[in-house]
Amino acid sequence: MSEVEISIVVPVKDEAESVADLAREIREVMNTLPYTWECVWVNDGSTDGTLAVLLELQREEGRFRVVDLARNYGQSGALMTGLRRARGAILATLDGDGQNDPHDFPALLARLAEGDVAMVNGVRVRRQDSWVRRVSSWIANKVRNWFLHDGVSDTGCALRVFRRECVEGIPVFKGTHRFLPALAVMRGYRITEMAVNHRPRRKGVTKYGVRNRIWVGLADLWAVCWMRRRLVYPEIRAEYPAVET
Repeated sequence: MSEVEISIVVPVKDEAESVADLAREIREVMNTLPYTWECVWVNDGSTDGTLAVLLELQREEGRFRVVDLARNYGQSGALMTGLRRARGAILATLDGDGQNDPHDFPALLARLAEGDVAMVNGVRVRRQDSWVRRVSSWIANKVRNWFLHDGVSDTGCALRVFRRECVEGIPVFKGTHRFLPALAVMRGYRITEMAVNHRPRRKGVTKYGVRNRIWVGLADLWAVCWMRRRLVYPEIRAEYPAVET
């Protein structure tokens, strides 16, 4: 893993119109930083031309890797697949629709490099979403914080950077991507937040709405509350191998 310092993971589903512009931005930004890097694109069962565009991008840029899932597993399944195949000690994530801005990566990485936290989460300022989505997100974050006390004000923001150990061994379920900060806090890692840019969706259509998120979100919240009480992550103080006689 030492050959790559930073791995960016981007799950995509039917984003053939967006990924080329996003790939160009990622390359431009990361080439200004003093790190070795890769970008892992996870094609989550796209039915448009997303895979073909990704493969062409990979031919143009050797630091792009493409993982093609056998079918659509959802954002959490795609994200965790990419994270587990990433090689960097530092991991970064963002959505593939172009609303997250890769130009925020340098500031997030600089904050992580200060060493006092293990994860830096983006907080979308001046969100470019409908008022219905903004209000429903605000309510969801308030409810989640009331139960989990994780201190995260925008769990729906996919733009974040963190150390690899934050996600090693965490359970994977369909809502994992929304609870990565909470799961990191449960394991004793310190996290912080930074304001990031949020852009209007210029191409494609959103895959999520209020109706297809509210009940699933409540079920996921109940599951994480249960895990917070029941899951354990034993820390090994020492291990003593057998002595040959």
